[in-house]
This record gives sequence, structure tokens and C-alpha cells, in this order.
Amino acid sequence: MKLHLADIIIIVLYLLSTIFIGLWYRKKARENKESYMLGGKSLPWYKLGLSDASDMFDISGTMWMVSLCFVYGMKSIWIPWLWPVFNQVFLMMYLSRWLRRSNAATGAEWLATRFGKTGTWVAASQMVVIAFALLSCFGFLAYGFIGLGKFIEIFIPWDLVKSYVPFNVGPQYVPHVYGIIFTLFAMFYSILGGMHSIVLGDMVKYGVMTVACIWIGFIAAHKLAGHSLHVPDGWFSPFFGTHLNMNWSGIITEVNKKIKDDGYSLFGLFFMMMTFKGFFAALAGPAPNYDMQKILSTRSPEDASKMSGFVNIVLLPIRYSLIVSLTILGLIYYHQMNLKDATGDIDFERILPAVINNFLPVGLVGLLLAGLLGAFMSTFSGTMNAAQAYIVNDIYLKYVNPVASNKNIITMNYLVGIIVVAIGVFLGFFAHNVNTVLQWIVSALYGGYVASNVLKWHWWRFNAGGFFWGMLSGILSAMVFSLYVSNNELLYWFPVLFLISLAGSVIGSLATEPTDIAVLKAFYSNVRPWGFWGPVKKLVMADDESFTPNKNFKLNMFNVVIGTITQLCLTILPMYLILNQKLPLAVTIGLLAITMLILKKTWWNKLKEY
Repeated sequence: MKLHLADIIIIVLYLLSTIFIGLWYRKKARENKESYMLGGKSLPWYKLGLSDASDMFDISGTMWMVSLCFVYGMKSIWIPWLWPVFNQVFLMMYLSRWLRRSNAATGAEWLATRFGKTGTWVAASQMVVIAFALLSCFGFLAYGFIGLGKFIEIFIPWDLVKSYVPFNVGPQYVPHVYGIIFTLFAMFYSILGGMHSIVLGDMVKYGVMTVACIWIGFIAAHKLAGHSLHVPDGWFSPFFGTHLNMNWSGIITEVNKKIKDDGYSLFGLFFMMMTFKGFFAALAGPAPNYDMQKILSTRSPEDASKMSGFVNIVLLPIRYSLIVSLTILGLIYYHQMNLKDATGDIDFERILPAVINNFLPVGLVGLLLAGLLGAFMSTFSGTMNAAQAYIVNDIYLKYVNPVASNKNIITMNYLVGIIVVAIGVFLGFFAHNVNTVLQWIVSALYGGYVASNVLKWHWWRFNAGGFFWGMLSGILSAMVFSLYVSNNELLYWFPVLFLISLAGSVIGSLATEPTDIAVLKAFYSNVRPWGFWGPVKKLVMADDESFTPNKNFKLNMFNVVIGTITQLCLTILPMYLILNQKLPLAVTIGLLAITMLILKKTWWNKLKEY
């Protein structure tokens, strides 16, 4: 273990601060259900945006993205479109506003505003979205859990602690033991303090990470000044053709195997499939996880849009400063690092912890470890809060004990939080690596989610029956596909998953009764979506001649394109800055200035008009 006393003190102080935050907000969180789950809808948009960004700044994803940057260079900025990262742009431009107008507490509760509160299919649609929410939450919990364990394993080798553990642990389960220990800290403050403590904890973590990322950026730039990076042709360029054409032979030959295993050699085809899937996933709106909960926690629809836009500004430059800095140091010191895992295989996801453990100064190591532990805990706690909300709000209060006292609700939140964490940890034992879980979530599970959730916004005839059958067919297909299709190939099966789910959605809608017209009119007049709403629009306008339908489709799509370019500039700017690529940096800054001026006029100035 190479931690110095100063580093250990920083980490301990950070962990103690999370306990203090949980205790501090315990009383506030116990006021009522809304205060616990949504912070009383009283938190300002910039705090929620910073908190949401912190949740996305997770340790597992950052380890994965450092390994991508190491292997693919500037082209790595495209691969997170798998999630897709540009869904934040869709949310920023219009979908966050649409969602917040519902005034719901969860995604399942939102369905009541779209399909009504009663009926067999309404209940079925709520159950299937709860099932999806819990599946995705458990998947993200396992994803974060396994990433944290792999991270800690490098700093605290098992050989140092195994003599103090009263049971035998196989080498493949060492990360899981470490994961359990630090999961308990995340569970404590998030269960006690609810959304209030989660947001404050995220803000503290973001401050720590900002200082650490700027510090390591200076170190990487200084080290690079005396070295030239030995990388393949095309590594410094974000542009690509049909094939990746990146050959590491004679440089770091082992990287070629990773490229083959990742399945990204046909990069043009991979990009097209990723963009196709990402566009529809973004149109579907936020998945029922911590992102949706933060949007529903804002004070107003305008604040919801501001919050989603702010996420890009506070997340991307800081996160990619860290990613490219660790990549530079990893390339410079590659032959001095041990990237073999407990089974003896080279694992490029270990670059991040290996660099921190061996090549950074005292103090910075402690800050980075505290920040990255906080990154895990913020993602874990935000995801856990979302799962709690679905179980308590949409199952317990609706079907088990509708007249539960506030004390019973808080007790139930505590109990459910513990159970959710236990299940997430249990599933983590079946995860081989970070990429395995991530690929299953974004390629398979979300493939079954997309069709129903696009139609719910944009087609008036889509009903609860269609939502149920679309979601069910999509989720079941995703699970079957994940059994027979390798993770690296799941993305290419997305069109098939999408068509199966789309068929279930359309057939299910047409085979069941339309949604009550009063519900449709209330939804349309409140949310004001664009899309195929002709019959409902006519009825609403007949009732209220002053009603102005949403005609912003072209403007929203224009802003999405400009916003995505802005997002890419925010991503690549710190990379060019630290790599000292002067001309590309100047072009990026100019393009960023132009796109932000455009968005000031076409989005920010028009927020209240949409």
C-alpha cells in the first residue's frame, strides 16, 4: 500500500463528512415523503445540476473511459454515445420541461398523467415501468459496485489484509469484498438524509474532484512537455472512416487484442448503429433512475431545462481533464505499471488506479481517492434513492398501505434502502467487469425500453395497453438476447429489439381501448408536446380558443444539433488543452463560442416561450 498519512487523513475526513451530512439532514428528510425523495422540490436548479453531474461522474465509467482514451485516443469521445451522452441535450432543449410539468414523484406516477389513474392496463403499465426501473437500478448498482472494488484492490492489495479476515476469499471476489465495505458508507448517508444529503454530498465531492482534476492536468501537461507520446497514426484525430485503422503493433501490442475484443474495428458501422440507437433513446426521455428524480425535484419546468443544460457545463470539462491526464501518464509510464488482475490477464480498466497509485504526489492521491470514492457513493446513492422511490411510492403506498403515516413511510424507506443495496451487491458478484454490465444495460435492456417511451410523448393513440406490451416484449427480448448474443454484438441487434418492442407497442395500443379523452386533453394542454396529437389538439383548441399548440419541433431539433456540437466541444477542449494541440484547440474554442451564442438566442432567451 503506497498511501501516505496525508492521503489517508484526506480520505478519512471525506468519509466522516458523508456520515455528518446524513446525520445533519436526517430530521429534514423525515418531514414528509416529498422532502425525502425529492428534496421538497425546493432545491435550486444549479445545485441539482451539479448533483446530477456528480452522479454521472462515476468511478466505474471513468475507469472505462480512461481505458478507451488510452486505446482509441480522440476517437474515444464518440464511444459514450452508447449511453447516449447526448440525451442530456434532448433533455435540456425540451424533454426535461415536458417531464417536470407533470408534477409527479416517479416515472410510474408520471404514467397516471398520461394514461389515467385507474384501469387494468394502467396498473399493468405502472408495474412494468417499476420492473424496468428496478432492473436498471440494480444493474447500475452492480456496475458501480464492481468498478469500486477493482479500483480499491490496487491501492490496498489483498495480501496486506487477508490475514485479518476470518474467511477465505478467492482472487476473483477480492473486488467484491472491498465494494461491500465502501457501499456501507454510501448507504448510510443516503438512507438517512434522502435527497437533501445526496445533493450536498455530491456538491462536496464535486469540489474535491475539481481541485484534483485541475492539479493532475498541470502535472500531465508538465510531464508531456518532456516526452512525445508513442501512439499509432490517427490517435490525435477524432475523425474516422469505415474502419478504425489503428494498429498498436510494435508500440503496445496487447492493445490490439482489446480493440478486437471491444468489437470497434468497423468503427463507421459501429458509429452509425450507436447514433441510430442513441437518437431514439434520447427521444424517449430520461430513464427511470437518478436523472429522472433530479428533474422531478426541480422547482419549475424552466429550471428543469436549465438543470439539464448545466450538467454538460460542469461535468464534461472537469471529467475529461482527468481522463486525458491519466491517459497521458499511463502512456508515458505504461511499461512501469502492472495492469494484470488477480487472474493474470491484462485489464486496461486498471490504468486509472495504477497511475494514481504510482505516479502522483502525496496529497493529490488522497484528493483523487476521496473524490473517486465520492463519485462511487454519489452514483450509488442517487440510484438507490430512485429505487427506493419506486418501491415505496409506487408499490408500498399504492398497494400495501395507502394510509401509511409519515413515520411508517420513513421506516419503509430505510428498510427498502437496505434491501436494494443488498440486491445490488448480490448481483455484483455475477459481474465479470465494468464493460460487461454497461453493455448489457445500454445495449440490451435500454433497447427494449426505447419504443414505448418514444411513443408515449409523440402519439395520442398510444395507451397503457400499448405501453405494457411494448415494454414487456422489449425487456423479455433483451433478456433472451443477452443469453445468446455476446455483449460486444448486442448493439448491432438493437434494430431487432426496437422493432419487436415497437410491434408490441402498436399492436397493444390498437388492440385495447384508447385512453380516456379527458386524460389526453389534460395531458396535452399541460405538457404541450409536439408530435401526432391532431385529434386531441382539435378538442383542446375547441374548448380554449386561446390555447397555442407547440410549434417548436424544428427549433427544438435545430437546438439539439447545435447543443450536441457544443457538448462535443466541451468534451474535447480540455483534451486538446492538456495535450497542447494549439490549432485544434483554437478551432474548438471558436466553434464553442459560436454555438453558445446561437443557443443563447434560440434556447435560453426562449425558455418561457416553449
